[in-house]
Amino acid sequence: MKRFPSFRADFTASLVVFLVAVPLCVGVAVASGVPAELGLVTGVVGGLLTGLLPGSSLQVSGPAAGLTVLVFEAVKEYGIGALGALVLAAGLLQLAMGALKLGRWFRAISVAVVQGMLAGIGLVLIAGQLYALTDAKAPGTGLSNLAGLPGLIGDTVGSATAASALAIGAGTIAVLVLWPRWRRAARVLPAPLAAVALATLTVWALDLPVARVEVSGLLDAIQPPGLSDVGKLADVGVLGTVLAFALIASAESLFSAAAVDRLHDGPRTDYDKELMAQGAGNTVCGLLGALPMTAVIVRSAANVQAGARTKLSRVLHGVWLLVFAAAFPAALGVVPVAALAGVLVHAGCKLIPVRELGPLWREHRGEALVLLVTALAIVTVNMFEGVLIGLLLAVAKTAWETSHVHLEVDTPDDVAAPVRVRVVGNATFLRLPKLLDQLESLPAGRDVELDLSGLRHLDHACGAALTNWTEQHRRSRQTVELVS
Repeated sequence: MKRFPSFRADFTASLVVFLVAVPLCVGVAVASGVPAELGLVTGVVGGLLTGLLPGSSLQVSGPAAGLTVLVFEAVKEYGIGALGALVLAAGLLQLAMGALKLGRWFRAISVAVVQGMLAGIGLVLIAGQLYALTDAKAPGTGLSNLAGLPGLIGDTVGSATAASALAIGAGTIAVLVLWPRWRRAARVLPAPLAAVALATLTVWALDLPVARVEVSGLLDAIQPPGLSDVGKLADVGVLGTVLAFALIASAESLFSAAAVDRLHDGPRTDYDKELMAQGAGNTVCGLLGALPMTAVIVRSAANVQAGARTKLSRVLHGVWLLVFAAAFPAALGVVPVAALAGVLVHAGCKLIPVRELGPLWREHRGEALVLLVTALAIVTVNMFEGVLIGLLLAVAKTAWETSHVHLEVDTPDDVAAPVRVRVVGNATFLRLPKLLDQLESLPAGRDVELDLSGLRHLDHACGAALTNWTEQHRRSRQTVELVS
């Protein structure tokens, strides 16, 4: 043991991460509309394969709540058979991006867009899982789920079975919130596992008529994509879903890596290698017909806090998941669906940056607006287009903020002397109306000396507008001297 001073710490940490991962893997799979075992398969690949590869030494990968909504929509539209092809293509795209050294560029994505993306996912996830809390079927899209909530309340009040399921789900959420405050118990048993275990025991003891997780067996659940599934990748709509998988999974993984780096003093993340590790994991998940993976901050933080020192902890957690999935698959069949819905409602709430929104609105109102618009666009439209809207708004906001231009005007008392005008800043088309208004407000009938040497940037639109203004001024028999 002296030869491996970190083994004991990594071994203990792997058990903690395994106990955290089991309910999350199963819950994400059920919410995604696929067999529960596929969530465990993704967790196993995230541990045994991605865990071995270089990149980030302590963050843990597996199925994530952040992709649940997108996976559910993809399975609903293209079928579960096509899921493997989608994940396979996304993994290959991630490998290509990593090979091209694009990983570091993900750090340039606006934090407000990422927070808005996660908030939108959280809202859609919560709206959908509120139905699962009562063993009801969600209508589908984010807006329809929200619109159906009043009817869901009425149906729940009038049904003893639905009320029982809601009680189990609400109790699960209560345990998730309160359990970490009991620090001694939380060090022994993670909150998600404690909550699901207590809910399962309650349902068994009271013999409540609530829905349980459907179990099909590990080998039966694995469905590698066929040629017809791969052929669907030629569809433009499918390619959009693949791109969304790859970009969202990559952004979430790399932002998670940055967060994990702040939690420990060990080696820093190599973003390009981590992107390739995630791509390799998703490629294998795709070949197995499993869920897409990302690095998951909940499991990664648990890994660091449990004292992990090397990547051995995340590899061992994959071993424990494999043993559980192979030896005890029937154990999943006693877990109430409402309890897993409670776990995901709690996870969805944590995706919404409620505490950060107030300070952000006071200090950086533009960033807060980007966050809110991105979240609302995801809820009202869909994931991919919502993120694109957020990115475009962030770029427009940045362009507006950086395109400051103003005139420094010196008007001599001698009317024979020219008015000296110095243009300073970044002259872009966004500020063109303001620039022309200021030029047109110069004293009439005076010659002008227009100094452009203070411009850091002059785009084509502003350059053409200044040329036109100069020619019009000269046609009025005034002299305009350009200084550049």
